[in-house]
Amino acid sequence: MKYKLKSIHDSSLPRQLNDFLNYLGTIKGKSLNTIQGYKVDLTMFFRFLKLYRGQVSDDTDFDSIKINDIQDGVIREVRLTDLYAFLAFAENYRNNGSYARARKVATLRSFFKFLHGKAKIIDENPALDLESPKINKRNPVYLTLDESKDLLNSITGKYAARDYCIVTLFLNCGLRLSELCGIDISKIRGDTLTVVGKGDKERTIYLNNACIKSIENYLKIRNEDADKIKDKDALFLSKNYTRINKRSVEMLVKKYVKKAGLDEENYTPHKLRHTAATLMYKYGNVDIRSLQQILGHENVSTTQIYTHVDNEKLREAVKSNPLSEEEK
Repeated sequence: MKYKLKSIHDSSLPRQLNDFLNYLGTIKGKSLNTIQGYKVDLTMFFRFLKLYRGQVSDDTDFDSIKINDIQDGVIREVRLTDLYAFLAFAENYRNNGSYARARKVATLRSFFKFLHGKAKIIDENPALDLESPKINKRNPVYLTLDESKDLLNSITGKYAARDYCIVTLFLNCGLRLSELCGIDISKIRGDTLTVVGKGDKERTIYLNNACIKSIENYLKIRNEDADKIKDKDALFLSKNYTRINKRSVEMLVKKYVKKAGLDEENYTPHKLRHTAATLMYKYGNVDIRSLQQILGHENVSTTQIYTHVDNEKLREAVKSNPLSEEEK
C-alpha cells in the first residue's frame, strides 16, 4: 500500500526551510495562507543571500535563483547586518512598504528562532536584536452610512440576490473575504453563523434581520437549481455552481462600488469590513472588546484603529461631561 506524505515538501526549497514550514503547520497550527507568506518571504531572503554574497552574477534573473542547495554552513554565517541588508533590498528594489517589511522581520525572527531552539542548526540567533520598522498607523478607509445604502441599492442583475446577500454580510458582520467565501449552509443556525477565521479559528457571528432576510431570499433562488450544485454545502456559488472564489467576490464588489458612483480603487471587500466595524462603533455603542470579538482580532490593539475614526463622537463625549456647563 502506498502512503501519501501529508508534510509540506517543496524540492525547490532548502531542507531547513521545508522543516520550518512543516513545524509551522504541524506544531504551531498555522493556516496555509500564513505558511505561504513565510515561504514567500524566506524564498526571497535566500535568493537575496546568494546574490548578496556573489554566489550568482548580478545580471541573473532574481526569481530564477535556485536555493535548494543551501547548506547549514551558509545559514550559520548569517549575521544581523545581513538581515538589515535584506530589508534594505526589500524596500529599495522590491518596493516593500513598512507593513511588508514588518512581516519580513516577523518571518526572520520566527525562522531563526526555530533554527536555534528547535532544529539546533545555529548556536547564536542573528535575528534576536532585529527590530520591526516603525509603522505609521492610518485610519481605516470606510463608507459612510449613506454610501453604504447607495452601494446596496446599486445591486441589480441576474445574480442580484446572491450579490446583495454578500454585500449585506460584509457591511453588517465585518467578515473577512476568506470567511465569506468559506461560509457553509450547515453552519447557519437561526441568527448565528460559524465562520473559520485566521489561524483556522472558529468564531460565532450573530446575524441581524437584514442578514437573515437576505440569506433567506438568496437561498430560495439558489435552491431552484439544486440538482446542478456541485458544492452542496457552500452558501455562495459561482455561475458554475461551485463555491465562489475570492477573486469573483472582489470583482463583483468593485462593479457595484463603481455603479454606486464611489471610488472602486478604494473600496475593496476589506474596506467593507472596515465599514461594518466603523458603523457598529459609531451607531451601535459597541465597546472595543466586543468589537474585537465580532471582528475576530487576536489583539485589541488591532481593533483600536476604529476608536479614532469619529471625531464627532469624541466631541460629544467631552460635551457629556457633567462639568461641561460649569462656569465661574
